[in-house]
Amino acid sequence: MAQEAINRSAIDPNSANQQQSSHIDKRLPQTHQQSTQSVLQQHFTENTSNQQQHHQVAAQQQNSSATATAIGSISAPSHTTAVSNGPTVGSGLIDLTNAAGQPTSGNTKSHASSPQQMATTEAHIPTLLGVTPLGPTPLQKEHQIQFQMMEAAYYHLPQPMDTEKLQTYFHRAPVPTPAHYPQAQLPIYDTVEFYQRLSTETLFFVFYYMEGSKAQYLAAKALKKQSWRFHTKYMMWFQRHEEPKIINDDYEQGTYIYFDYEKWSQRKKEGFTFEYKYLEDKELN
Repeated sequence: MAQEAINRSAIDPNSANQQQSSHIDKRLPQTHQQSTQSVLQQHFTENTSNQQQHHQVAAQQQNSSATATAIGSISAPSHTTAVSNGPTVGSGLIDLTNAAGQPTSGNTKSHASSPQQMATTEAHIPTLLGVTPLGPTPLQKEHQIQFQMMEAAYYHLPQPMDTEKLQTYFHRAPVPTPAHYPQAQLPIYDTVEFYQRLSTETLFFVFYYMEGSKAQYLAAKALKKQSWRFHTKYMMWFQRHEEPKIINDDYEQGTYIYFDYEKWSQRKKEGFTFEYKYLEDKELN
């Protein structure tokens, strides 16, 4: 009995060690298996998320291409016809299912003549949105003032008579005078000899401010006798200051004295070209 007990005590530690090692060996595969499963699950999750992102990007690209195709087919001219299996643009309408990328069967017929299809696919854009897509914006104060000035200018357009020089009005009607006052002008005042005795400035005054009268005619005749020549382009009287340096059949060039009616003074112009086509050379009889 004692010997058996000793033998058991000697065997038990070995069996205990074997059991512990067997338990340890059983735990190690379970731990390794759990770590492997977690790695595989993480990898599978990452692959799944990447695939979902790729699918989303592809769907967005497909939707954008379908929208662009739809817009391009709507804006295409009505006389073009479809050659491929895509949407027909002959009537300005499209098949939204085919534009989205879904295949259509070969027996599918065009519904361009369908009133329902035309009502659902045509777009009516107001004219104002074509000019201002974001809608009308309020005008600034400066722009409002400019529009008001343009409208006022439209209602006050310049007339041809506005280009004429403003002239002083001279009343031609005779003024009633007493009987002892001379009722008729003396004949001496209607002769060239009388106007030749007047100063040059007085002759210019009569010419420019008594337009259309006999006095203007006589003043012009007196000025011509004093070697003044009238320029029809500048409407001024010119006189040679010296002999011209260049003389030909078309013009003469040199130094001239001219009367400036705006400044009411005589001025000198050197190197002036007097073209004969602007010379008023009518004979005043």
